[in-house]
Amino acid sequence: MSNRDPFPSPKFEDDFSLSGFRQQQRKTYDKPTHIAQTEEPWSRLHDAATSASRRRCVMYYEHQAPHDSLDLKLKSVYDQHKDFLQSKNQILYQKETISDRRTQQNVEKQDMLKNEHDRDIRVWVDPQKCSIYSIK
Repeated sequence: MSNRDPFPSPKFEDDFSLSGFRQQQRKTYDKPTHIAQTEEPWSRLHDAATSASRRRCVMYYEHQAPHDSLDLKLKSVYDQHKDFLQSKNQILYQKETISDRRTQQNVEKQDMLKNEHDRDIRVWVDPQKCSIYSIK
């Protein structure tokens, strides 16, 4: 293809074409990228992990994770009496998706408190084993 214009009409001049000066479309930054990323808001966004990034971590383990589609449906917040004829996406909404992020943190705190409470409970074991068939 040639660059020749088949309809050579007069081109109107504006400030850019008349002076030959063209402004930069993007502003240049005053700091290099590696320094700017250590300041706000970039550092805050980088340091705070999202739920999805936490799940991708090697050390992440969720003991109540759904193993198949039935578990996923049972764990959803769908109520047949209230949410009749919802779409498939709305049926499979999970509590984490709808609730606030702080809810997961509250659950973790409650688990920690429960573990502490369980450690405080003393269990007594009878040193003499009795027969279960004994009526004494």
